[in-house]
Amino acid sequence: MSDTEQVPPGDAQRATTRRTWLIRLGLAVLVIVAAYALWYLLIGRNSVDTDDAYVGAEMAQITPLSSATVIAVEVSNTQFVRKGTVLAMLDPADAQVTEGSAEADLALAQRRFHQSQATGAALTAQIGARAADIASAQAHVGSASADVDKARADLSRREALVGIGGVSGEEVTTARKNAIEAQAALAAARAMLAQAEAARSAARGTANAADALVSGLTEASDPGVRAAQARLTSARLEVGRMVIRAPIDGVVSGRQVQVGQRVAAGTPIMAIVPQSQMFVDANFKESQLRGVRVGMKAEVTTDLYGSGVVFHGKVSGIAAATGAATALIPAQNATGNWIKVVQRVPVRITLDPQELAKHPLGIGLSCDASIDLTGG
Repeated sequence: MSDTEQVPPGDAQRATTRRTWLIRLGLAVLVIVAAYALWYLLIGRNSVDTDDAYVGAEMAQITPLSSATVIAVEVSNTQFVRKGTVLAMLDPADAQVTEGSAEADLALAQRRFHQSQATGAALTAQIGARAADIASAQAHVGSASADVDKARADLSRREALVGIGGVSGEEVTTARKNAIEAQAALAAARAMLAQAEAARSAARGTANAADALVSGLTEASDPGVRAAQARLTSARLEVGRMVIRAPIDGVVSGRQVQVGQRVAAGTPIMAIVPQSQMFVDANFKESQLRGVRVGMKAEVTTDLYGSGVVFHGKVSGIAAATGAATALIPAQNATGNWIKVVQRVPVRITLDPQELAKHPLGIGLSCDASIDLTGG
């Protein structure tokens, strides 16, 4: 086309229209970029977001404390229960037998304590009786000693008169016999005194031994009674454990027990999910956590309710390990095929209980989480 040729009017109009739309498009792009830059400067840089977040809760595992046969199950999955609600009942027959045996042992221990007290009192009385025996024996020894002195004196007088014929030989013989008999009676009296003293010593030793069992004790503080009481308390606890109750308010989940089943102590039979104490574990990239601190405000939306329902909460904790480090099979980076991957760190966000009451959540639901970095 030569310079002298004119552009057709239709082509000029199309070129003008094209330039107009290109200018408009450029202006629109500039407005969008400016709006994004303004949003980022005012809002975007003050928060971090992730869609790798899930609802969690500290579930209460229900486990029987004793091994027994299930005779009743009072709840089912998805049922809401209050703290103290009966969940299941176990056969109490064996526990009741143990309780009866413990009650008998306690009664026997109490009887033994009272018997020991009575024995100590009887032995104390025996010590008094032995003291009376000793006094009687001492009197006999004194009498026998006097008899010995008298017999010796009689014998001496008669032996002095034998030479002058004042007494006969028969009288002297009789006096000697009396002196010997008096000496024997004195020995017998001394032996009786020694026996009485030995009996008192034995009674005192037995009384001391009996007193040591109950000295300073009452029925309630006696070791034997306390041990029996402890066994009875344990047996009654065992009977009480035959009724399994809910430890918290929540929804029954994962019930795996049936009537007639023999359950072992410590085996989980169901769980209770506390819907008023839900939290969110949000997995942020490690590069997003520079400004995240415990106590910062957070907002959470769920796929269940959509963006129309916003849950408010706070950061309650930041994990000390990445998800990859705590995985069942951790990544092995000491290989030739290593590729750097941005790690995710779990951040726990506690939610408002009042909002949870209005919009209940379930464990494992997907969420979008946003943390306000401007402060608490």
